Amino acid sequence: MRVLYVASEYAPLVKTGGLGDVCGALPRALRATGIDVRVLLPGYPAVLDAVRRKRLVAAIGAQHGFPPSRLLRCEAPHAQPLYAIDCPALYAREGLYQDRAQRDWPDNALRFGLLARVAAILARGIAPRAWRPDVLHCNDWHAALTPAYLHFAPTLRVPCILTVHNLAFQGLFSREFLAPLGLPPQSFAIEGLEFHGRISFLKAGLVYSDRITTVSPTYAREIQGEALGCGLDGVLRGRSERLTGILNGIDTGAWDPKRDPLIARRYGPESLEGKAENKAALRRELGLAQADVPLFGVVSRFTAQKGVDLVAEIAPRLAALPAQLAVLGSGDEDLVRLLSDAARAHPGTVAVRVGYDEALAHRIEAGADAFLMPSRFEPCGMNQLYSQRYGTPPIVRATGGLADSVVDCSATTLADGSATGFAFQEPDARSFFVAIERAARLWRDRHAWRRLQKNAMARDFGWTASAPRYAEIYERLSATASRSAPAPAGASAARGTGTRRRGTRGARSARGRARARSAARRR
Repeated sequence: MRVLYVASEYAPLVKTGGLGDVCGALPRALRATGIDVRVLLPGYPAVLDAVRRKRLVAAIGAQHGFPPSRLLRCEAPHAQPLYAIDCPALYAREGLYQDRAQRDWPDNALRFGLLARVAAILARGIAPRAWRPDVLHCNDWHAALTPAYLHFAPTLRVPCILTVHNLAFQGLFSREFLAPLGLPPQSFAIEGLEFHGRISFLKAGLVYSDRITTVSPTYAREIQGEALGCGLDGVLRGRSERLTGILNGIDTGAWDPKRDPLIARRYGPESLEGKAENKAALRRELGLAQADVPLFGVVSRFTAQKGVDLVAEIAPRLAALPAQLAVLGSGDEDLVRLLSDAARAHPGTVAVRVGYDEALAHRIEAGADAFLMPSRFEPCGMNQLYSQRYGTPPIVRATGGLADSVVDCSATTLADGSATGFAFQEPDARSFFVAIERAARLWRDRHAWRRLQKNAMARDFGWTASAPRYAEIYERLSATASRSAPAPAGASAARGTGTRRRGTRGARSARGRARARSAARRR
């Protein structure tokens, strides 16, 4: 099985959040099951500087509104095979999606349209004997034009799966980009990629892909309703039989308190006293007082979606509890100001660090007593998974992947060993603070708190459960495609005509196909 995994981020080379973490970990987990997964990324400077053994696969000429580019075959960390699109005109700049002023790059349609176009070229076969995938796995709006390009091209049928990591980000652009993107006029229709008079990359993926997945079962249900459907709930309900929610996993090598090189002291469920040393070190780093009070951590984008405004709102009450707060992240300037004001008003009790700092994120997970995630909606979330692995019970709003991965602590769930954190229902400061108070009370009972920590650390959030579910989808798509494959480009039957290729059964023996696959893997 050959899979091309198409994404805009790939940890540890380039990431802005959970998307990069997933796209870095899942391909490796799939390769461990025997699938030949190769990743396709934009050739950002950070990618081209970090990869090894760069080799030119093909030069791709200028076409439509796309400048010329080169496709490079590279090797990423963990020996992951990777293709990078070398196109300085589109990618040689700071910032993945925005400039320093947090403004979207005006040519993002072409930047990520090129990613999808190259994915489609690889699917068709970039050279007669080149590696070609059996399945394309596209991630979020950045790669979601790929199935549209294949739908409107006369080519061998290669099935596509689209994973929606966050429906709120849809890749919306002026219809004037239709011709520069090389898309036919008939694609701009209500049953196509048109969305309120604009091009929607994400809608294109939802309409033209063969299967849709999202990153938790609860989120898969939520986005079919008006409240969280972001205007696409009707499309998703119409394709519900092809929609599956699969809970994300985490990279258990990168996030392991027993081996983490970024924390003050390594520890595990049998040596939880190590958390106290991490807590003391984190307090020293952030200027927090060494006091006998719980320390709550936050690592987040500063957005309303993440409920960071609720964190700012309850900060004075949290300081009076008494408790401490350590916050890391960046985003909305109003939220930066509110959190910074809280830190200035409560020195030694509230600490805020603005920016991206992977190492500090690990130290907050290891040093905090509990982790706050009051999201208004959350497709999956990653930090609640990291937190449980680090014995840092998460306090979450019960939505999306948070509802699927955190078991609320009650007398019953604590007694039966299933409790792993604290959950609340309503997205408001009162409900949020009630959950924090419950956690603070239990924290005072050190024996009960230790049971809760060990429950959480016993959960397995690696990819061992989720990766095989993706593999099963690949196999089904590939089998269906092989049974209904139309003729190749240039033959009498083109994609979409309904005419099937005849006489193929005896054209190539099973042994010949095996030799061809073996040769392709070596390239």
